[in-house]
Amino acid sequence: MSGPRVVLASASPRRRRFLADLGFCLEVVPSGVDETQVDADTPRATAIQLAYLKVTDVARGRPAGDVVVGADTVVVLGDRVLGKPQDARDARAMLSSLRGKTHRVITGVAVARAGAGCLLDACETAVTMRTFSGLELEDYIRSGEPMDKAGAYAIQGRGASLVARHEGCWCNVVGLPLICLLKLLRQEIDLQPTPLPCSCAEWPHRLAGPPPWEKWS
Repeated sequence: MSGPRVVLASASPRRRRFLADLGFCLEVVPSGVDETQVDADTPRATAIQLAYLKVTDVARGRPAGDVVVGADTVVVLGDRVLGKPQDARDARAMLSSLRGKTHRVITGVAVARAGAGCLLDACETAVTMRTFSGLELEDYIRSGEPMDKAGAYAIQGRGASLVARHEGCWCNVVGLPLICLLKLLRQEIDLQPTPLPCSCAEWPHRLAGPPPWEKWS
């Protein structure tokens, strides 16, 4: 794709790979936002506010015309927000609480053009976990994969074996709902060469080569 430079206000390798696979001229500039400063009323509001803070923090230092993208993902079980586990014991507790239940994954998305306003949206996906065995749980924890993931699992990795089903955008659970993002970007960048798919499930047919998650180890 041609057009303005897209700046990703996140260090997430998963978000970076999604945007790179879409063909954007991409620069990664992680924000310095203190995520503990947010005190929103709902998980959805928290995700949107954090995405906004990340984008505006990075956009302030960018040349006029640069388009900055930011996102924040929260995992919610009942009224409890699950962050990233501190250690294996924490990961075990999180995954045990999710086992056999349905939880929500909410990602707030923000797009801002440097020197201009900010566009905001959010996406929510329901994920139901299998009633996986204690052996499966311990094997997964030993893999190390849960350690840097909200909710202590990665649906695009080995964690997929713990998931029974999901309803909604798969990309959202990975950390960046692409249809939601592209609807915002379309207001800032000419995306005519890439028509928006109707659902997340269409992405394997829209991206060149294998779906990006098939390339990820």
